[in-house]
Amino acid sequence: MDIARTPSTADGNPQLADAPPEPKEPAIIRREDYAPFAWLVPTTHLDFDLGLERTTVVATLQVERNPAADPSPTIRLNGDGLTLESLSVDGAEHAGWTMEGDDLLITLPGDAHQLQITTIIDPSANSALMGLFASNGMLCTQCEAEGFRRITFFPDRPDVLSSYTVRMEASKADFPILLANGNEVETGDAEGAEDGEERHYAVWQDPWLKPSYLFALVAGDLVARRDSFTTMNGREVDLAVWVRDGDLDRTEHAMESLKTSMKWDEETFGREYDLDIYNIVAVSDFNMGAMENKGLNVFNTKYVLADQDTATDGDFDAVEGVIAHEYFHNWSGNRITCRDWFQLSLKEGFTVLRDQLFSQDMQGEAVKRIEDVRILRGIQFPEDSGPLAHPIRPDSYREISNFYTSTVYNKGAEVIRMMRVMAGEAAFRAGCDLYFDRHDGEAASCEDFVKAMEDGTGLDLAQFRLWYRQAGTPKVEVSLEHEGDTATLKLTQTVPPTPGQPAKLPMPIPLKIALLDRETGQHSGEQLVMLDAPSKTLRFDGFAKAPVLSINRGFTAPVSIERTVPRDDLVFLAAHDDDSFARYEAMQELMVGVLLDAVNGTGDAQAGRQAVATALRAILTDEALDDSMRGELMLMPSQTYLMEQMLTAQPGAIHAEREALKAYLGRELAAELHALYERAEAVPFGMSQEARGARKVKTQVLIYAAASDPAKAAELAAQQYAAADNMTDRQGALMVLCGLEGPERDAALADFYERYRGNPLVIDKWFALQAGSLHPDVIAHVKALADHPDFTLRNPNRVRSLYMAFAASPHAFHSESGAGYSMIADLILALDPINPQTAARFVSPLGRWRRMEPGRAALMRAELERIAAADSLSRDTYEQVSRSLG
Repeated sequence: MDIARTPSTADGNPQLADAPPEPKEPAIIRREDYAPFAWLVPTTHLDFDLGLERTTVVATLQVERNPAADPSPTIRLNGDGLTLESLSVDGAEHAGWTMEGDDLLITLPGDAHQLQITTIIDPSANSALMGLFASNGMLCTQCEAEGFRRITFFPDRPDVLSSYTVRMEASKADFPILLANGNEVETGDAEGAEDGEERHYAVWQDPWLKPSYLFALVAGDLVARRDSFTTMNGREVDLAVWVRDGDLDRTEHAMESLKTSMKWDEETFGREYDLDIYNIVAVSDFNMGAMENKGLNVFNTKYVLADQDTATDGDFDAVEGVIAHEYFHNWSGNRITCRDWFQLSLKEGFTVLRDQLFSQDMQGEAVKRIEDVRILRGIQFPEDSGPLAHPIRPDSYREISNFYTSTVYNKGAEVIRMMRVMAGEAAFRAGCDLYFDRHDGEAASCEDFVKAMEDGTGLDLAQFRLWYRQAGTPKVEVSLEHEGDTATLKLTQTVPPTPGQPAKLPMPIPLKIALLDRETGQHSGEQLVMLDAPSKTLRFDGFAKAPVLSINRGFTAPVSIERTVPRDDLVFLAAHDDDSFARYEAMQELMVGVLLDAVNGTGDAQAGRQAVATALRAILTDEALDDSMRGELMLMPSQTYLMEQMLTAQPGAIHAEREALKAYLGRELAAELHALYERAEAVPFGMSQEARGARKVKTQVLIYAAASDPAKAAELAAQQYAAADNMTDRQGALMVLCGLEGPERDAALADFYERYRGNPLVIDKWFALQAGSLHPDVIAHVKALADHPDFTLRNPNRVRSLYMAFAASPHAFHSESGAGYSMIADLILALDPINPQTAARFVSPLGRWRRMEPGRAALMRAELERIAAADSLSRDTYEQVSRSLG
């Protein structure tokens, strides 16, 4: 994760500043060049004298030659914009050092030495939010991937593991709470400063070896919700969720989520927590969602604070899922970490799968699986088919922060899920146990994980390793023929070319299938079919009539299924398939086909709409469905997903036809939708599946009403907004009103702002709802909101709430005038000097230019070229732009 250069401090020292401009072509780092580091660092002692504008860091490193590496008399310690105050080797000044760029190179004569290095940094000037930075009067760190080098000189790479002791000293008034990794071993008063201020100190020790990216420190005026957890072997663990005063009453859900995830990991994976303390700290300025630092997780406040009035059901789920994800990292990421950053999916893909399985158990498997696949298709599939495509284990990078992607995380999880499907749950658990036992305390590789799975499950995964090496979403062509009493299934796979990988080998693809009797809707059992060749033909006897194929049930493989299916069969599957995902898939496939036919001017548009209405009516009136699932089945395919289904995307036409179908369904099914809304409205607030499902379908009904009868929808949404006793209902109503004209919209927006103006997370919603709305003047709204007093480029949450919501709204972003493209390009250029990591995240929407019709494609490319021509782009943004241009 690259760090922006920030202005000099008042005393003239160039802390994180005054470095030469970034090179136009940063060096390429290649996986094949990996070599073990020449020196080990068994112990690291860090002594901090903390201040918002001046922090002194004294690092004492015990170093010794690494017998597993090629010998070198020189140790390279990475730095990033640091000022070296002093350096000693074995207690004496040492002249044998040089600087190479930002790195400190020290020549060491013997096999073991003690290095002591003093640096001074200015956390308040660190707008990039990497390393040690200030956030509203507190100090905190973010070191993954390469932020520790902004604190002190160090071999800042994940395969250098060390035992850390940290001493922090600070003003007791400014920083009453001092936290770091591990267990607190000493506290006390320290000598006051010259002005007589009270000072104190704390010493923390982490007994477990860890890489520098897992180092964490937090100092500030915080309060804690405290609890405890007794592990399966009787260890009593003190738990604390630290927040600012005033936020404590919104931390109960986070604490309960933590205790639930600790118990679940013991029961499901046999993993027990290994320290006496587990701390979570909520920070308002944070580039990520959260960070799994050993024993001291630092979280974006978005994933900690939640209550009925300020958080939606989705927010509650997100808090629970992210809390679990970071906790699960204690084993899949901390106890076993990455050998190098190319292995990032080793910890992230595996941990995403673990948090998905946890959330399935907490929320219900069917709906959670659909949600996960929707995210995969909405973000990762486009990534896989665009200029930024890369394998889940990349071969090279210029800036590692650009590879914290949906491919590494979400596709990485799907690849490991496939192993679980092929092995079965019991054998998969055996493979996981072997992996944890074999590599505990090590910096491992993806190959180590696959080998443990192979040895633990008995699977032959030689061909399966292609999933780690090849980018792109496999396409599986499917046909089902029937003759006599035999059904013949033909499967053919292709993996499309991606940048740097023009030709691909066939990959093993596990597909769960069932053949349904078209009269009864029943089947004789589910089968797992392995497509491990370019094509495969399977025959099934005993079918006097042609069956209906249900394929990729449960989404067992992250592939695109391409088949020609009669609409009647899709309507049948949407109504009768007993696999929840397959039922959802049939409904999506039906709507995609109808919408693309309308865009392309093919097929009978009216017949297509009627088929969708028939299927949706069956869903609305199916009394056996719970509303959580019904809400998923009511969702229309996203415009982004629809664009992915076209060789040349036509955003304007897709938006128009999607809205037209929505309006048709709203009119055609008005009675059923109204009845559903009335029934759901009668369900009182609660966190039960029934109550959550009721809130979900109410919002979906309002969406259909807004397209078919805007005046009625505005009236109904305004009533729901006014009567809401929870954020889910209030936000759902406001979302619909934001896309409409009229006094109801203005009144609700004004009320929402006044009601929550002191709550940054909820005001983020206020920005996002307007920026992502279907209102025809949304571009003008976003420009006005950028000048709002509450908007700032220095808070990543606020930037994302406005501009990412806008960029993710295709109808506005893809405005025919190109105004949406230039707005995002302007943002990138303004944000890159402040926070390059966040700025670079906005490049990918423009990078889809090759998929657009010629007019829009030219406008998008021109904006990318304008960004590329700017002086001193960060490595983060430079890499994304150059790859997007090709």
